[in-house]
Amino acid sequence: MSDWKFDVPTTGSKHLPPDPRYVEALSSQGYGFEVAIADLVDNAIDAGAKDVVIHFLRDGDRLVSLLVVDDGHGMDEEALDIAMTVGGRRDYASGALGMFGTGLKSASLSHADAVTVVSTTKRTRAVGRRWLMKHARAGFQCDIVDPSYAQSLIDRYDNNRPIQWQGTVVRWDGVKDFPKHGGSGQTDRHLQRTINKLGLHLGLHLHRFLARDDFNITIAVEDVRTRTVYLDFGVEPLDPFGYPVTGNADYPRRFATDMPGTTAGLTFEAHVWPPKSNLDEYRAVGTVLDRQGFYFYRNDRLVQAGGWNNFRQPEQHLSLARVAVDLPSAPNDVFRLTVKKSGVETSPEFIEGLEKATDAGGRLFTQYLTDADTVYREARKRSGTTRKPVIGPGRGVAPEVRVTIEEELPLLPFEEPISIVWQKLETDLFFQLDRDNRAVVLNQHYRRAILGGRSGSLNDAPLLKSLMYLLLHRAFEKEYSGSREKDNLQLWQSILVSAARSELDRVADHDG
Repeated sequence: MSDWKFDVPTTGSKHLPPDPRYVEALSSQGYGFEVAIADLVDNAIDAGAKDVVIHFLRDGDRLVSLLVVDDGHGMDEEALDIAMTVGGRRDYASGALGMFGTGLKSASLSHADAVTVVSTTKRTRAVGRRWLMKHARAGFQCDIVDPSYAQSLIDRYDNNRPIQWQGTVVRWDGVKDFPKHGGSGQTDRHLQRTINKLGLHLGLHLHRFLARDDFNITIAVEDVRTRTVYLDFGVEPLDPFGYPVTGNADYPRRFATDMPGTTAGLTFEAHVWPPKSNLDEYRAVGTVLDRQGFYFYRNDRLVQAGGWNNFRQPEQHLSLARVAVDLPSAPNDVFRLTVKKSGVETSPEFIEGLEKATDAGGRLFTQYLTDADTVYREARKRSGTTRKPVIGPGRGVAPEVRVTIEEELPLLPFEEPISIVWQKLETDLFFQLDRDNRAVVLNQHYRRAILGGRSGSLNDAPLLKSLMYLLLHRAFEKEYSGSREKDNLQLWQSILVSAARSELDRVADHDG
């Protein structure tokens, strides 16, 4: 007879409260900046907000704070204490976007040294609480905000900007992503990059809300001394299924399947994008391998954009395939949402259900994948070219350039990409091939001239690096270089060194 016990016997229990360092762990969950802001907007939506303003505040060239302001129903003192408690217990309404009671704190303290929340309702005065990271570490000490300051912060956004009678302000200070020094236009460049990415992320993940007539998100930049508003624009919805004409006349098509672990089974809608689309709705999600697959929604909020969840491997020929899945509202064992609401984990039952899923006419879901593959391949044939697979670009090449290359050229599978990096080389070399590390090394000596005197970054000189990739990627697809290829490399080396030295002279003359 087996001695295995299927249940572990116990003799009692004891209370083990978390160490204050738990807050540090909570704030180290890898929240991206855009994901963290989206979490705060989720809270505003749950509070019934119609208008949300994401406000970057600057003092001259220095970014000082970031605020997320909403006109939701607000919180009284008791509700605010619950909201600021780590894992605070609250009952989420049906259809709410919040889940775990940690998003406000973990999202904020992942990116800021301090988070202040001030709120008012139609019936209660303004109240505020502040988590300072060093106080949180010392023993979950949450500061009480002076009521007069709490009211002044609310007043700053009253009179429909956006608060009228009620609302909440979340303020971040000591934001880790902000430039420490704002000279030479660094702050302006940072804001341009950050706001562009943030607008795309919010426009995509909250597109169903933004498509409504009664909900808006505004991103604004203001100087705190002069109250001058430098930027003020509304976030536009980016529907990942918003193609003007379908890529296949048989789609979109709705499929259904029974799935163990869910009470009502699952229905989902399969789409085929038209080939060669340049719309942001198509291109906003990563590379062609990232943007294909399942788009999971929870209560109308996009929580995963692309990916096949172990159903199959991504491949270029399926780049037009997107499947919209609205997650069941009832608790189930098949889908588990990550704390950051930026991904969905699925059980093996999901794969099993997909394999037997059919539409109303009995067509299998697996046929949809074949159809999407066919649309892509036929579009390639019509273009009259068959391009050879290549090793893709990697580190040092701007993400938007990588996306375009991966869309235009089929990639060799399971190959490490080609990096393009700057290093010190002899001045008679413009570049060098590092086959061991699969990298094109550019001569650091010429970097300033190539950049026109500007400071460099990881993905700088996108035009030069794109040309170098196109010139040299074939050299990594064979183990040895023949005499003709070696002669070409030497030819390119000589011409590029001459051109780079000419650029150096021009920069020296300009500086002189």
